[in-house]
Amino acid sequence: MAEIKSHEFDRFVEKAVDAYKVFVIYGPDRGLVSERATLLAAKTGASSDDPFAMLKLDVSDLQGDPGRLLDEVNSLGLFGDAKLIWLRGAANEKPLIDALQILADGRPPANILIVEAGDLKKGAGLRKIAEPAKTIAIVPCYADDARAIQGLIDVELAADNLRINSAARSRLVELLGGDRVASRNEIRKLALYCRGANTIEEHHVDEIIGDASSISTDEAVDAVLVGDIASLQRSVQKIVASKTPIFLVLQSCLKQLQMLDMMKCEMEEKKLQPGQVMMTLGRHIHFKRKPLIEKALRNWSLPALAREAERLQAAVLASRQRQSLEPDIAFHALMAVAVQSRRQQA
Repeated sequence: MAEIKSHEFDRFVEKAVDAYKVFVIYGPDRGLVSERATLLAAKTGASSDDPFAMLKLDVSDLQGDPGRLLDEVNSLGLFGDAKLIWLRGAANEKPLIDALQILADGRPPANILIVEAGDLKKGAGLRKIAEPAKTIAIVPCYADDARAIQGLIDVELAADNLRINSAARSRLVELLGGDRVASRNEIRKLALYCRGANTIEEHHVDEIIGDASSISTDEAVDAVLVGDIASLQRSVQKIVASKTPIFLVLQSCLKQLQMLDMMKCEMEEKKLQPGQVMMTLGRHIHFKRKPLIEKALRNWSLPALAREAERLQAAVLASRQRQSLEPDIAFHALMAVAVQSRRQQA
């Protein structure tokens, strides 16, 4: 199994294209997935401006033509050089799984394939094929730990010749980590704000940095659950302004509804009250959010939770298929769920 750990990636990427032709990059941190795919693509030497050297596909491009991926990966370049096939928005689509299985069982293809996928659970079809294959490099991308965040801070601030004191660094680490792109953007914003200063201090961090690890995400999810349309709109505006992918809210809201569904099933099966089920399945929930979750458990029915979860799942798929419309797709889906939440309370 050629699984590349987070701390191994920087060293791995330098010689990756000499050792492998197929890469699967996945995880809940979409910013990190995109960043690492971009770094790998750069190491291939393929120019994004040259259609004969690089072909970018969305997974939806395979739906009507399931054999296309294999054709592209094995086709010879116009001038005999290997090209890069870069597939985005993958999950567990059958055309992709079928193609990857053939690649895993056969010889290395003529061209290089990079697959960008979302949060694949253990046992997901794509992982089941890629993980045991010796010819496929698989790169999980989870939220940065403290060590990775420290390194990101050092790299970004060094570019502007800025220093940061220990109190400010500790505060900054607390606020970063949910998404690599969001974290990088926050650090760059801080560097711009402090340009010309000798040292970044804690008050600088508090003045300019939002919580990039969950920037408005919990706020937006809570607004959806209570049907607060105005709060949802404000939260989404913050998210868009911070350059945080709105997909994160869509994903968080879906997970929240799935958790409520599980807790509601437990309540009905064992004839429990919301407070009782919170003591078991809800122990991990922050104490400030517990009243809101208890209220949601009282108001939402199982059929309604299932229906709205399906709505969000459809939005997730649509946002992957049409990434240019992702903000609009996500916002409309979240707004629709919030409207239904308000009706549940009526």
